[in-house]
Amino acid sequence: MTDPADTTSPTALVDAVRGVWADVLDVDVTAVPGDASFLSLGGDSVLTVRMAALVRQRLGVALALADVRVEHSPAQLAALIQERGTATGGVRALPLDLKRRDDPEAPFPLLPLQQGYFVGQQDGWELSYRSAHHYVDIGLEDIETDEIAEALQDALERLAEHQAVLRARILPDGRQRILPLDDPEAIPVLRVTDLSTASADEIAERLTAIRREMSTDGPDPTRGCGLDMRLTLLPGAKARLHSSTSLMIVDGWSSGVFYRDLFALVTDQNAMLTPLDVDFGDYAVTLDGLSETESWRADRDWWWNRLDDLPLPPALPLIADPADVRPALMGARQAVLDADRWAALREHCSRHGVTPSAAMFAVFSTALARACGHRRFLLNTLQLNRLPLHPDVPRLVGAFSSTMLVPVELPQTATFSDLAARAQRDIGEAMAHNLVTGVEVSRELGRRRDTRRPVAPVVFQSTLGVDAALGSEVPRAAGPLGSIDLSSHYQQLRTPQVALEVRLFELRDELVVVFSLVEEIFDASYVDRMFGEVMAMIESLVEADRWSAPVDLPGFLDAPEQGPSLARLSVPTGSTGTVDEPGLPRDDLERAIADHWAVLLGCGVPDRAANFFALGGDSLLAVRMLGALAREKVGRVTPRRFLDHPTVAGLASAVREPAEAAGQTVGIGS
Repeated sequence: MTDPADTTSPTALVDAVRGVWADVLDVDVTAVPGDASFLSLGGDSVLTVRMAALVRQRLGVALALADVRVEHSPAQLAALIQERGTATGGVRALPLDLKRRDDPEAPFPLLPLQQGYFVGQQDGWELSYRSAHHYVDIGLEDIETDEIAEALQDALERLAEHQAVLRARILPDGRQRILPLDDPEAIPVLRVTDLSTASADEIAERLTAIRREMSTDGPDPTRGCGLDMRLTLLPGAKARLHSSTSLMIVDGWSSGVFYRDLFALVTDQNAMLTPLDVDFGDYAVTLDGLSETESWRADRDWWWNRLDDLPLPPALPLIADPADVRPALMGARQAVLDADRWAALREHCSRHGVTPSAAMFAVFSTALARACGHRRFLLNTLQLNRLPLHPDVPRLVGAFSSTMLVPVELPQTATFSDLAARAQRDIGEAMAHNLVTGVEVSRELGRRRDTRRPVAPVVFQSTLGVDAALGSEVPRAAGPLGSIDLSSHYQQLRTPQVALEVRLFELRDELVVVFSLVEEIFDASYVDRMFGEVMAMIESLVEADRWSAPVDLPGFLDAPEQGPSLARLSVPTGSTGTVDEPGLPRDDLERAIADHWAVLLGCGVPDRAANFFALGGDSLLAVRMLGALAREKVGRVTPRRFLDHPTVAGLASAVREPAEAAGQTVGIGS
């Protein structure tokens, strides 16, 4: 690590920052002026992860990602680093140091978004699935038929040793642990289907069956390996590589790390990956102490002070109540912007001082506003929020991602350039308080609105810039795998509590735009029109004059007031369901439940009408509590049923329901 004393002079510190940027952007240091913004040089918010890690490694200064803005120049960032070093404020240092755990096989906590996925898999939320996962298969050509399967399995075994999280299991109490290498279930096992002599009809039928199975029955680390990888051999030295990964162990950034490492090991059986000094468990344990820091409490207060003013989600029209559907798959719409036009659009982004992600956020917000008829609403975003606690963090596979709520309020009259700048400002303001995640904010918002329904079920996700941040893209060839054809790909996504999600990523220098949605609650033609509008707007922004043209937006700021209705996507405010008569627990069952809550929540529960969540409980604690009651034979109640009526009296009533239906008497231990 560079001694900070070597960079005490302003000029030396600016030059040190320029050197970091040059490495991150893969340019010569002479191409990094001291007064040019990171954004103007080709940087973006994703690359700031790598940049912050290098600043910590080389300059000995730990910066929060919120402090590393794309608008900064080397001189501005150096000034902030200098202020931090002289204790004059300005830069918020990361309050934690990542260290290795004493016992690498000991259980460790789930991060907030992992908790959300875990509860969703227990059918705890509306719009839940048995597994939260991403499925993709890609084309391979000119494969080495006799070697490909063995090379892939060998690479998987070596990668599971290198990236410990590939051996992770989620425990019933909502914690996770890493299986030792000698555990017979630790290593992912490749499954091979040989269709190299099959007919075209048989191939089409078998591929459809494999895709259906892997899309609807994804890997579940609560029961086994969180990675399901398969290989289908096809005629003419071709194949398809199928991969289904649990979102509880692998996020979007990790997917890039995983494939780069995997293909490097497949290409060269003697390849040695650079050792990792820490693993995902070390990161998760470190973050478990984040809520005890002043920095976390400051971010919490910032969010909590704004919660009552956050808008509802966009009032998109529905054809069914999300609570009544049980989707098996999310539908998809996908389109591509070719490399030349995408490069031109990115150049316009740089000229207007916004990131491509901010511009795409503005496009999505505009299309939503037109679709729902109002300009103010709440969106959820998925963030590659890896805090740069250690230089190895960007190289780890794990479920690091978090959500972040972004309130949108579009002006009635604006140019697109204005909307993109506003999007960048709004996202930047939220990211400046990113130590508290969107999952934690959503929990508190749900408490205040007295609802268990998703408070932000419309999601924006951008992984634009990940290849640059990782320093390379997925290779075009990988030894026995032959040529990798990423343009020939098929994918499916399943995430709980999401009604509609737009995903943006790059493949071979092209922009890919995907809508993932719960088909059962939307009119298909309505979604098609909205997706068509998103793509039309993106394509129009290739032309420079479209950035200065006025954008047509609705007259209404908020959706018109209306009573309870299934005709729009929104969040009910106010209590629903049975009102319990307050008072002391009335019988042994209610007293047993109250005692469980008192131990779990660390407070007395004298009132049978007390709400579990108002007492400080959350969805993960609810799942733990219901599991404990079932194991102790007090009674078995699903999370969904409990969330409908989360009081002592309500839970006791739910416990009695199945027994009473069978004509049994409910008592403790029955």
